[in-house]
Amino acid sequence: MKIILAPDKYKGSLTGLEFCNIIAPILQTSLNAEVVKMPLADGGDGTIEVINYYLKGAVLEAEVNNPLDQPIIATYLYAEASKIAFIEMAEASGMKLLNPKDQNCMLTSTFGTGQLILNAIDKGAQHIILGIGGSATNDCGIGMAQALGYRFLDAQNKPVIPIGKELYNIDTIDVSNVDKRLKSISFQVACDVTNPLYGFNGAAYVYAKQKGASPQDIKHLDMGLRQFSKVLDAQFKLNTQNILGAGAAGGLGAGAVAFLNATLLPGIEVIKGIASFDHSIENADWIITGEGKLDHQTLSGKTLSGVLTSAKKRDTKVAAFCGSIELQPKELQQMGIAYSDSIMNKSKNLEDALAHTNTYLQEITESFVTFLNN
Repeated sequence: MKIILAPDKYKGSLTGLEFCNIIAPILQTSLNAEVVKMPLADGGDGTIEVINYYLKGAVLEAEVNNPLDQPIIATYLYAEASKIAFIEMAEASGMKLLNPKDQNCMLTSTFGTGQLILNAIDKGAQHIILGIGGSATNDCGIGMAQALGYRFLDAQNKPVIPIGKELYNIDTIDVSNVDKRLKSISFQVACDVTNPLYGFNGAAYVYAKQKGASPQDIKHLDMGLRQFSKVLDAQFKLNTQNILGAGAAGGLGAGAVAFLNATLLPGIEVIKGIASFDHSIENADWIITGEGKLDHQTLSGKTLSGVLTSAKKRDTKVAAFCGSIELQPKELQQMGIAYSDSIMNKSKNLEDALAHTNTYLQEITESFVTFLNN
C-alpha cells in the first residue's frame, strides 16, 4: 500500500512536516505501507520552509531598499542545484518593514523587490518564484521594473519616480536598458487573489486603505492604475484588466506579467509544481491531507483544495485529518473526501486540543488504520 502524506500546517500548532513525522511511523508499522512525506502550503505563513523541504536551498542576504527607499538587509531562498529562487516580496517591499505612521502606499515602491530579483539573477537563478503577499505598495510593479532597467517617462519625456502617486503621470516606458537576462528566466508568481487591476474590485479600492491611503488617495491611485494600464496594454500588447490577479499586491500582479512575462498561479499550484506532486502520487492508494480548519473556505485556493484537484485526476482516495471540521459528511463526500476525522472530535475543548495535538493526531491515525483493516 502506498500512502502520500500531503498536509498544510495546523496554524499555531503543527507544521506540515511535524504532521507527517507523527503519523508516518504508525502507518509504516501497522500497515507495512510505503509512506511518502509531501508537506504542502498555499503561499501563506510557513511557505518558505515547505518550499525549502523540496529545494534544499540556502537563505541568501542582499542589501536592498525598503518601500520608502531606506537601505535594509532582505533575504530570499536560492537552490544552486536547480537554479530556483523563491523571493517573498514582503521581505523587501512589505508592510511589516514600516512603522504604522510611515505606511502610505501613495509613496511606497517595489524597487527593493526588483533588487532581490537582480541579486538572484546574479547568483545564477534561471527560475524565479515570487510570493506577493503582505505588500506595502500600490505602484503596479514600476519600482521593481526600474531596478531591472525599465524607465518611466512623463509627457515631457522626464523620468517619473516609481511610486503609486506618480502612476497617473507615466506616458511612455523606455525598455532600452532592461536587463537582457530577464528574457531567459522563467518567472512564476504565487497569487491567490483574482482582483482586477482597477475599479471597485481593484487594487486601490480593495487594498489601499489598509496600506495607509485616504479616500482621496484611493481615488487618485485607482485613476493612476487605470491610466497606466493603457500604457502597459499599448507597450506589451496586453489586456491588463482581464488578467486574473492583476490587482494583487498593489498591481504587482499586472506588473509581473508585463515586465517579467510571469505566469500567475495559485500558491498551492506553484508548490505542487516544485514538489512534483502530481507525479509522486501516481499509483498511490491514499492521500492523507489536513489543515487547521476544514470549512467552506477550503475550496478557495487552499492546500486541501489543491490536493483534491490532483487526487480527482487519478481517482485516488483522500483522507482529511484536520484540527476542526465544520462541514457535514455529505459536503465532505461531494468535495471528494473519502475519510475524515478531527482533533476537536477527540478532545474535550480547544485548550485540550491545542495542548495534546500530537496525541490526538496519533489516535486519529490509529482509527484510520482500523478503518482500513476492516
